[in-house]
Amino acid sequence: MKIRIMLAIVMLLGVSGFAFGDEVDERFQKARKYLDDNNAVITSTTEQAYTQEYILMNGEGLPKKGSIGAQRRLTAITSAKVVAQRRLAELLEGVSVVSETTVKDSELASDVIKSAVTGFIKGSQVVVQDWNDREGTALVIIKVGLNGPKGFASAIYEKILSEPKIKQELDKPVYSPPVDVAVPTAVAYDGLVIDATDYSFRPALINRIFNTKGEVLYDPAKISQKVLVEQGCGEYTNSVDKARAALGKRGVKNPLVVKASGTVSQSDLQVADDTAVQIFSANQGSGFMADARVAFVLK
Repeated sequence: MKIRIMLAIVMLLGVSGFAFGDEVDERFQKARKYLDDNNAVITSTTEQAYTQEYILMNGEGLPKKGSIGAQRRLTAITSAKVVAQRRLAELLEGVSVVSETTVKDSELASDVIKSAVTGFIKGSQVVVQDWNDREGTALVIIKVGLNGPKGFASAIYEKILSEPKIKQELDKPVYSPPVDVAVPTAVAYDGLVIDATDYSFRPALINRIFNTKGEVLYDPAKISQKVLVEQGCGEYTNSVDKARAALGKRGVKNPLVVKASGTVSQSDLQVADDTAVQIFSANQGSGFMADARVAFVLK
């Protein structure tokens, strides 16, 4: 049975009518300069957040009615920050945790998780506060990382992995090669690139790889939480070459490159049986899975 979990972010902050990915126009020169100097864009999708490993969200606000002088600017900035946080909540609502478990759909409501996510959103970093005196409007840009000690993943990994229903969802048979199949001598592979461009596959906090029998080869929930917090469960790119380069930053020199044969869910991949043997053998040689030295190539 598919299990769903609720972090209830929109219930905490309300529903916004703004669309994601709004361009910051020329009314806000300070904000434009920040984006240009950092070669950055406002985040529009959860997939984009995973590939660039951080989220930039903007909000525009007006002064409080009746405010005068400096109060106009301060109240407008406060309003803009709240809008940015609300939009961040809406974006994170679409983040997959594992398999069919997302942060918006619920059979399980956890006050512990809810409080962790609330604190995370409220603690997001303000990188730009811009004020257009002529129009009397303010714009705020907030930035949050997905990985790292202060990232979104660290805010909830410990919580979700302790939830009984999530642990049940993650309890899958572990792969071992068939006894009548000779495991080839492993080439010195030190990472894995899995090409999923033929399928509708999306990043998640926990992306797994299965064989055709439903046995799990790669399960980030069983590796060090320190690794998950610092690096996430893998890299996400849109080409094999970019995947190699991303893993190179993790010290990988010779990754095994394979193609997915299908999907088990929107965030879990499947590989053919001969590919499963190949991955198992390569990992036996260097243990790259324990360090999440895995890259997923998306459409």
